[in-house]
Amino acid sequence: MIMTSLMLASAFIAIRIAVPETGPVWLAAIRVGIGFVVLLPYAIWRGMTWPHGPGQWALVIGMALLNVVVPFILVAWAGKTVEGSVLALLMGTGPFLALIGSHLMTDDDRLTPRKLLSVLLGFSGIVVLLGPSIFSGLAGGPLLGKLAALGASFCYVCAGLLIRRISMPPVRLATLALAIGTAVLVPLALITDGLPTQAYSGPVIGSLIFLGLFPTGIAYILRFSLIRAIGYTRFSLSINLVPVFGVVLGVAILGEPLSINLIAALGLVLAGLYVSSRGRKPQLDPV
Repeated sequence: MIMTSLMLASAFIAIRIAVPETGPVWLAAIRVGIGFVVLLPYAIWRGMTWPHGPGQWALVIGMALLNVVVPFILVAWAGKTVEGSVLALLMGTGPFLALIGSHLMTDDDRLTPRKLLSVLLGFSGIVVLLGPSIFSGLAGGPLLGKLAALGASFCYVCAGLLIRRISMPPVRLATLALAIGTAVLVPLALITDGLPTQAYSGPVIGSLIFLGLFPTGIAYILRFSLIRAIGYTRFSLSINLVPVFGVVLGVAILGEPLSINLIAALGLVLAGLYVSSRGRKPQLDPV
């Protein structure tokens, strides 16, 4: 979970470098396309498997739209009007939504006092990290942007619940999801932005390759494997580490100051993950 969160957090730095030149839709299309190309050789080597029957195909397509296409667009659009700290807090509501959704839609990921405590600890860590002034940001500013961020968080939760109902090995499933995402995002980018009019700079190309390889390709394998193994409620708690790691990377790479809030937030999030981990041991599926 920590490795997945670290890769997802590192995406923010790469996005900040690339998005001024690419725009949000082309950035999403390119990173998803690179992730697909990275995973495809392994999927072919292992023998690509396909969904069995229309029901499984519907689940895979729905999961791909909710896990790749829709949230990428919503977050990019919300980022135009919503401050980054407010956006992080809104995205941090995912574990609460996952707690409810997993209780209602699964038989082995039910609501327990331990899970509720772990979610509260993790969310408290985000509030401590961002500071109490963050709630003043929730009261003002464009409402639609904040609803878009909440919609993206809800999409991730729904996709996570669907993943556990799909009978495919994680790597093959991630490859197919990224293929569907690419097939949707590339035409969408052409329609909305047209072809890029000039070549991207070296740092932007490097950022796009990094985004496709790590936060998209490899992180999606880990994401699908962990959701299958430990349930979406416990996995979603690791998302609380993303804003924490985002600040840590800012300290290490961008020279931002190390604050007491950061240390306290990391302690609360890790406490939530510890409480959550005191359950059944994961059984990883073949990849």
